[in-house]
This record gives sequence, C-alpha cells and structure tokens, in this order.
Amino acid sequence: MAVPKSKISKSRRGMRRSHDRLDMNTYIEDAQSGELRRPHHIDLKTGVYRGRQVLEPKDDI
Repeated sequence: MAVPKSKISKSRRGMRRSHDRLDMNTYIEDAQSGELRRPHHIDLKTGVYRGRQVLEPKDDI
C-alpha cells in the first residue's frame, strides 16, 4: 500500500491544486453577424462555419 514519506502541508497541497480550477468559456464576436459565439463552433443563428453555409439558418418565431 502506498504511504506518503512525509506530510504534505496545506500550502503545498493548495499550490499543486491551483491549476485544477475550471476556466471561463471563451466567446468571440462573429465577423458577419456580430453575435457572440464559441471559437471553432458553428454559429447556430446563421448556420455558418469558417465562411461556409453548413446548416439551415434558424428562423426566429
């Protein structure tokens, strides 16, 4: 069974865990529509990805 050789202090444990947090989502402004969208994702409102029409544009009801 694995047993630690010495006690890990709260400070050292916290320093190790400091990079485990979740980051906030990144959003960019779309060049054509001006809407916010995730990078490398399809703009669901217009259906465009990298300048090509991929999906049908979503109709607002």
